[in-house]
Amino acid sequence: MLKRIAVADLRLGMHVHELCGSWMDHPFWKTRFDLSSERDLQRLRDSGVSELWIDTDKGRDLEAGLASQSVAEVRAQAEARLLAAEAPALVRRVALDEEIGRAQKLCGAAKAAVVAMFNDARMGLAIDTGHVGELVEEIAASVARHPNALISLARLKTSDEYTYMHSVAVCALMIALARRLELDAPLVREAGVAGLLHDIGKMAIPPQVLNKPGKLTDGEFAAVREHPEAGGRILLDSKQVSALVLDVCLHHHEKIDGSGYPHHLAGEQISLFAKMAAVCDVYDAITSDRPYKKGWDPAESIRKMAEWCAGHFDEAVFQAFVKSVGIYPTGSLVRLESGRLGVVLEQHDRSLLAPQVKVFFSARSKMPIPQEVVDLEKQAGRDRIVGRESAEQWGFRHLERLWLNVEPARGSYFG
Repeated sequence: MLKRIAVADLRLGMHVHELCGSWMDHPFWKTRFDLSSERDLQRLRDSGVSELWIDTDKGRDLEAGLASQSVAEVRAQAEARLLAAEAPALVRRVALDEEIGRAQKLCGAAKAAVVAMFNDARMGLAIDTGHVGELVEEIAASVARHPNALISLARLKTSDEYTYMHSVAVCALMIALARRLELDAPLVREAGVAGLLHDIGKMAIPPQVLNKPGKLTDGEFAAVREHPEAGGRILLDSKQVSALVLDVCLHHHEKIDGSGYPHHLAGEQISLFAKMAAVCDVYDAITSDRPYKKGWDPAESIRKMAEWCAGHFDEAVFQAFVKSVGIYPTGSLVRLESGRLGVVLEQHDRSLLAPQVKVFFSARSKMPIPQEVVDLEKQAGRDRIVGRESAEQWGFRHLERLWLNVEPARGSYFG
């Protein structure tokens, strides 16, 4: 039986099934293991993880009288949190396929600009904030035309370009979130600048540690966790960024329950923009492929974040984020009540539960079917999403080609 428990209640002899948090929060290579050493127990207690799942069929049970939650209880709470965000999608000015072409060119130019800027920071040179402002304006314009095009494209980064494209993705996510929160235009721009520069402190981490494909040592993990303060020093030395941007750089890994870093801020001690960055940073991180871990499907990532929300994120900010990207974000693999599988294309103007989906496979016959774009808002009462699916478990690959409208070689969607 699986139970979610507090890390404080963890005991030797338990079987750890899953850690409740992104892999940035802990130094463990595996997340399923028998807890047999005091050292690992202490590492868990010292990590940024406050809750985890144990499997009582494979290890020691929780002591009597201590609180735990079942899989059904946690899922029900997560779904309720997501449904509470049900709202119209952000207004888009053009169709997704129209903006994708522009966004692809912008991603290439943005990556080159961020690489140059971060390399300057690595060498101790001043940041060109004028160029930062121009780049943020271009990203903001793309997000205004279609909120999901650039955000979804940036998620497709390869693991070796993660550090740079992550900054572009968080910039776009921050802009979309700031608009959802109805912030004034100057603050929307500042949110974008903060997103672009939030991880610049990673330039102080040796590349062999930052891009290490295997497990980090405790010392390497500690070095990575120093990047917010290293970034703060870089931005202070530049003397060209606002206090808001500096605050986001320093505090985007803080958590509402005080278990974050580097200053263990809690609740209202954390600024609105740092709360926003915490959500945007985690979403892009867990949906992206890394040298040591494959990214999660975007819809599964949103559900996982809803499970962690209470201790990790500000509730109002998380709700606004879900409204911004969707309950089933663009690129999510979903199952329809009809038994068809499809990839989410567009959020609907009136409901996040009824996006446009490109169906391409039958879960019943386990065979491809003719591709068709289904508008679920128009299918009300006839078809609907009944679950999220894992492309990896189905053996699908290159599903992004379905929503990018790229024709694959024969059979290349399927493993």
